[in-house]
Order: sequence, then structure tokens, then C-alpha cells
Amino acid sequence: MRRGGWIALSVLGLMAGLGAGIPLVWERALGPSVPRALIAGHVLSPQTQELVDRALAGLDRDRVLDHHAHLAGMGTSGSGCELSPEHLSWAHPWKRIQTLAYMRAGGVQTLEESDAQFAERLLRLVEHPQYPGRVLLLAFDRAHLPDGSVDAARSEFFVPLDWVERYSKAAPQRCLSAVSIHPYRTDALEVLRSAHARGVRVVKWLPNSMGIDPADARCLPFYAELARLDMTLLTHAGEEQAVDAGERQEYGNPLRLRTALQAGARVIVAHCASLGESLDLDAPAKDGVRVRRSSFELFARMMDEQWLADGANDGTRRGSLWGDLSAVTFRNRDARVLHELLRRSEWHGRLVNGSDWPLPAIRVMTNLDALQAAGLLRSEDVPLLEELQAYHPLLFDLVLKRMLRGERDARFADEVFLARPEVAGW
Repeated sequence: MRRGGWIALSVLGLMAGLGAGIPLVWERALGPSVPRALIAGHVLSPQTQELVDRALAGLDRDRVLDHHAHLAGMGTSGSGCELSPEHLSWAHPWKRIQTLAYMRAGGVQTLEESDAQFAERLLRLVEHPQYPGRVLLLAFDRAHLPDGSVDAARSEFFVPLDWVERYSKAAPQRCLSAVSIHPYRTDALEVLRSAHARGVRVVKWLPNSMGIDPADARCLPFYAELARLDMTLLTHAGEEQAVDAGERQEYGNPLRLRTALQAGARVIVAHCASLGESLDLDAPAKDGVRVRRSSFELFARMMDEQWLADGANDGTRRGSLWGDLSAVTFRNRDARVLHELLRRSEWHGRLVNGSDWPLPAIRVMTNLDALQAAGLLRSEDVPLLEELQAYHPLLFDLVLKRMLRGERDARFADEVFLARPEVAGW
């Protein structure tokens, strides 16, 4: 979904947030403001319950892990979170409307307690008896300048580790914490070591928005410490549309992560770089111009490199490359990406699942009919998945990916949906 689609979505979000009397057409587009699973007495139809049971069959439910769930806020509820004032100002209508759509999806009802409501909506869904496993809650650092100072003008939002840990510690059987540390910070290594001492094993980046060039030599000490501590870098790659990135989209080029991998870091590429194009840095420039290829194609090239597949050690520690499935089912992704991910069973040992919460709660983000037309879903499962999305959008995201089928009945291996101790420390 390009910018026009996001604007249409956000307009719906605005109208949905205006209060009672919302027409059914808006709920049809956005989904219910309160998931049915959180309404007393509401249960799934027998047919949809059978779909859920079938999708989860064979999984060790105690080991299921969603590696990509966001918390966000504006500083209410004592959270320490920050949100750029542009997101709350009608002087920036695009950001204002988009923010309202996200807030609705996250369960925000009043601005005064928005941060707690956002977090508690997710926690209630994770603790629901129908939902298996845990979620990895993501912190998010501010943008920084090359000299290590905060770039306040480019910091879209901030979520501190303390706020994330407040909820992961409140529900330790359901939540894990990921820290976010900008590598240009003068105290980056100190903060990384502190997070490790607190039991955190994953670091989250969004380079396009945070102003991180993953190939910059400034990152080398950070990568070396990640490798030494055996921590994992979960980083966005490909085009970024949910958060303003401006001219820094090339920071999402998956090939720029070679620097981290050569330094020995374990790297998970969020969304499998499934959106947009990047410069092919491996190909020689012609007349000073490099060819652009789909970011997913560049990610796939790296996944096929054996030294990144096994982290082989020939005397120099090498990293390993992984991908996460968050957002790959959204309507702005090419169905050919899903077919390729399903087909490449040799990659499945290095794929992990993620939801990109709260986006699965926005109904129009996922076009089930298009997935069925692309041969990825059975037609009879589409109405059942629609019911499940309204009932429990987080469970819906998991079940949808379990029900995907490619050519020759290719499906994601069970291990894709389970925690790997070497990745998340659990």
C-alpha cells in the first residue's frame, strides 16, 4: 500500500476515532475498536475454532514467540515515551491522521492514559487463553546525529527500555524485552552492556528513521560488542512507510548489513526486506550509476551465501543472517515474496515470526482475497480468518501464516514460529 493507501486508511482511522455512531462501513474497513476476544461471552464459531486448532497443531505452544511487537506512547502514564509533536498537530494532517489510526488499533481510548492503554491492550491479547506463547516487546531509540548527539528534529518517537520492561516483568511468562540503542551514541556500549546484564538479548533498529547507516565504521565497536555478548540485532531493511524516513531510505539497504555480519553479529532482517528497492552495491556502477534491485532480491542473495547461513568460523568469528516474517502478508507486499519464502525451505531454519503489532489489528492492512487469488490461501478459509481477525488480531496474524500454502503445498516449517535460544535468549 503506497502513500495514497495509507492516507485512505488513516482517514478511516480518524473517523473511527470520533466516537459513537461510527458507521458499520468504517468498522468493516478498520475492524472492531475492541477485539471480540476481550468482550465477555464472545466465542469463535465452531468452524473458526477448528481452523485455529488445525493451524496450531504440531506446535509446542509454550515455545511460540512473536519476535516483533511494538509499544508506543506520548509520555502519559509515566511511560517516558515520546512522540514528535508533528504527530499530534493538524499542521501536519498526514501524520496526525495516521497516528489516530495507530492509536485506535492499539486500543487507545483517552489521550490522558494512552500509553498504558496501548500496552495493556497488547498484554490482554497475549494473556488470552487462546493465544500461545510469548511476544518480544520492542523499545525504540531516538534519532542521533553522526557526532552522537540526539537529532530531536528527526526523532519520530521514543520508547525506553524501562517502559517495555514494566510489562515484560508484569507478565514474564508472556513477554520478553528488546532494547533499542543508537550505535552513534557516546554511551552506546555502556547501555548495551547494561541491557545485557538485565537479561535483554535483542537490539532493535530502524535505520531509515533513526539515522543509522549500518555500513558506517562508527558501528563497528557496537557490532563487536553485540558479537561478544552473543546478542541479536533485529533491524528493519527495505523501504520504510510507517515512520518518516525522508532521504535516508537507502539506510534500509540489506547489503549495508554486511558490515555487521563481517564483524560477527547475528542479524535478523525485519520483514525480510520485502518492500521497496535498494542500490545493488555488489554490482559495478555503470557510468557512475548503480542499478537498483528489489530489496528482497538483495536479502535473498545474502541468505544464499553459505558463510551467513552457518556462521562458519575459520578463525574469524562470522555473523549469521536471519529474516523475520512481520508484515510480509500485508497488502503492500508482492505475493511473489511469500511464494519465495514458502518455497525456500532451506531458509526456514533462519526465519522467525513477527506480527508488527498493532498493524494486524487494522483490517485493511491484510487483503485476504488477494492472498487467496494468489494461490496462498484456500477460499473456504478466508471468511474464517476474517472472523478470527475481528476476534483476536494477534492470533489471526499467527494463524494466517500457519495456513499459507505455496506451490506443491509448501508451508512454513514449525520451527519458524518457535523461540530459538540463540536468537532471543529463551
